[in-house]
Amino acid sequence: MRVIRPVLLAAGLLAVAGTTQAAELKVMGDAPLAPALSKIANLYRQETNTQVDLVLAPSPVVKQKIEAGEAADVVIVQPDFVDELAKAGKVVAGDRPIIGRVRIGLGTRSDRPAWDKLKQSLIDVDTLSFNKVQSGNYFATVLERLGIPEILKPKIVRTSPTGIFEPVLKGDGNDVAAGTIPLIVTSPGIRYLGPLPGDLQGYLTYTAVLLTTTQQREADETFIRFLTSSRTKGTLAANGVN
Repeated sequence: MRVIRPVLLAAGLLAVAGTTQAAELKVMGDAPLAPALSKIANLYRQETNTQVDLVLAPSPVVKQKIEAGEAADVVIVQPDFVDELAKAGKVVAGDRPIIGRVRIGLGTRSDRPAWDKLKQSLIDVDTLSFNKVQSGNYFATVLERLGIPEILKPKIVRTSPTGIFEPVLKGDGNDVAAGTIPLIVTSPGIRYLGPLPGDLQGYLTYTAVLLTTTQQREADETFIRFLTSSRTKGTLAANGVN
């Protein structure tokens, strides 16, 4: 049974895709999931002949797009945003399977050396950039726990989630960015320094739900089941989603 289970899953996905005649799905998701979702979308297309079009942006932006009326089939964001969308009648109430979670880490320019001790290394930076949304807000609490926010205040640059690397790449010294690990490890020119250690680590959790505007609910549910199946666990983990 263990040997044939993946084959049966693929066969089931093909059967459902065929019966629903779903040739295309539009999935909106949070930017840190981009490396994993792009690979999963390609795998799903190969197994079901269903094209998955991804619209990826920070969770607040995804929420704003949906509230403004942008149509899609599935949305993958943090639970708090799903709660707000559900209250607004934008997503289907019901089960909200957890797709995975991402950790927060640090990155610097690829020509800079690796770090040793976190607290002193942070104090020694020339600039420290992190975003203005959930992962950045969490990192701000880490600085407070380390007792160094006032020391670092003149060096801190708060940006959009996708803008945290610009100060690092343009800097000519010891410049560091804090953000989600999948974005750090896939950004050109950035050296991944490592995750936040021990109990300083924080996580962003992601869940998937259907939008109320979808016209192909059965196909959407099949895709969500695929996201949470054993077929995708390795791909998620390899791209920073656990």
